[in-house]
Amino acid sequence: MRENWRSKLSVLAGASALALSAVTATPALADDAPVSPQEVQMPADVKIVEGGPTDPGAAAPFPADQEDQAGPVESVDLAGPVETPVPGGQAEAVGAAKAVPSSSTCLGSTAAYGTSGCFQHNGDIVWAGDTKKDGMSAAVGVYTDYGRAEEVCVNKLGVDTWATCNKDYREGGDVRLRVLRYDGDTGKFYQPETWSGWIPVDGKY
Repeated sequence: MRENWRSKLSVLAGASALALSAVTATPALADDAPVSPQEVQMPADVKIVEGGPTDPGAAAPFPADQEDQAGPVESVDLAGPVETPVPGGQAEAVGAAKAVPSSSTCLGSTAAYGTSGCFQHNGDIVWAGDTKKDGMSAAVGVYTDYGRAEEVCVNKLGVDTWATCNKDYREGGDVRLRVLRYDGDTGKFYQPETWSGWIPVDGKY
């Protein structure tokens, strides 16, 4: 009788250990799964502007005390805005900057995987920084609150570079930035993407 009880107890303990190992192993497998970029549908008539090279010597657009601030950011798909996490922090953008505007003049600093962007109100300049060597380019879309067609500033200069697109926006209006990745071979855009808040063109909040 006692041996039978011990046998049942042993089987029960073994089953519990097996169940526990299965539960603890599953998250590790999920964490190790590769994440492929998700295509973003853009209007067929969206204007793509190739950014020009910049002169070295300016300060980074992301202050050093913000380099590790990462977290939920606004992302968009066909169904509308949703909250999704962005891998990594803004440290990559700081380390990669070779020629970028001063943080005091570049507003709406926004970063997602491989791309950083901001808006320089004195001159209406859009900055696009590429921070990942993945065969794709940094892309910064610009939207206005007065109906101007969307344009995208693309940095094709390669990783660890910044490109600028010099535009002319209505002084009394606001712009909003959308940073994401761009594949020049296919002409397609990819997430992760991030949106800035609305930025006054004249720089006066």
